Amino acid sequence: MMSVQPLAAATVQQIKQQHPEIFSCQGRYLRTLGIIAAAIVLYYVFFFLFFGIAWPQFINGCQQIGRYFIRMFVWHNFVSWPFMYYFQQIFITIAIVFAGTLTATLLALPLSFFAARNVMSSPLLRPMAILVRRLLDILRGIDMAIWGLIFVRAVGMGPLAGVLAIVMQDIGLLGKLYAEGHEAVEKSPSRGLTAVGANGLQKHRYGIFTQSFPALLALSLYQIESNTRSAAVLGFVGAGGIGLVYAENMRLWNWDVVMFITLILVMVVMIMDKLSSLLRNKYIVGEAIPLYQQKAPVVQ
Repeated sequence: MMSVQPLAAATVQQIKQQHPEIFSCQGRYLRTLGIIAAAIVLYYVFFFLFFGIAWPQFINGCQQIGRYFIRMFVWHNFVSWPFMYYFQQIFITIAIVFAGTLTATLLALPLSFFAARNVMSSPLLRPMAILVRRLLDILRGIDMAIWGLIFVRAVGMGPLAGVLAIVMQDIGLLGKLYAEGHEAVEKSPSRGLTAVGANGLQKHRYGIFTQSFPALLALSLYQIESNTRSAAVLGFVGAGGIGLVYAENMRLWNWDVVMFITLILVMVVMIMDKLSSLLRNKYIVGEAIPLYQQKAPVVQ
C-alpha cells in the first residue's frame, strides 16, 4: 500500500497562493455550513421555549420511554397468549392492505393519464389535467386515519372502512406518482409512432405506458409495503385489523404483547419486501436471455 505523506506548511501556503479561488470556495462552504447548523440549533431552542416544553418534562419523558422499552422485552405468561387471535387480526390487516391497494391502483391508473401533461397536451384538454391534479391533491391531503374516521361513521366499524380509507388516500398518492412517471418518459417513441400514423390511444399505450410501466409496478409494490405499516393505525379508529389489538394492549399496559405484534409486522414487511424484490427482478429488470451460438463444426 502507498503511504500518504502530509504536506509541509510551506507547500500548503504555496498552493493557496496559486489557487486562491479554490480555498475561497472552501471558506464560503464552511461558513454556510456553520450558519445552517446555528439555524437548526436556534430552531430547536425556539421550539422548546415557544411550546413551553420544560427541561425536567423532557427528562421525565425520556425516562418513561426507557421504562416502556424494558416492559416490551420482558414477556410474561408467553405460552398463555391468544396467538390465534393475534394472527387472525394480522391476516385481516394484510387482506385490507391488498384489497385497498389493488383497488386504488386500478382506479389511479386511468386517472393518471388524465393528470399527465404530456397526455393532455392540447389547449382544450389542459384544464382537465389541472382539475384531475387538484382532485388528487385533495384525496392525498387527507390522512389515512382521517379517512378511516369518516368511513367508520359512514359504513360502520370493520374492514370495509379500512379498505375505503386506503383506497381514497392511495388514489391521490399513486395517481400523482403515476402521472409524473408518464411525464418522465422519453418522447422519441411517441414521435416515431406519430410518423407511422398511430392514433392517440396507440401512442399512449405503446409510447408512454410501455416506458412508465416498470416505475408504476415498483411504486405499487412499495405502496403495499407502506400500507402494511400504516394500516395498523386504522384499527385505532375502528377500521379493523391489528390496530385494535394494539389499542387494547396499550390501554392495559401490556407492552410485551405490543412488542410481539410489532415484531410479527416487521417480519411480514420483510417477507413482502422479498416478494416484491422477486417481482421487480422478473418484470422490471428482466431475466437474462442466452444468445444463440452456432456450434463449431467437429473436425474429424
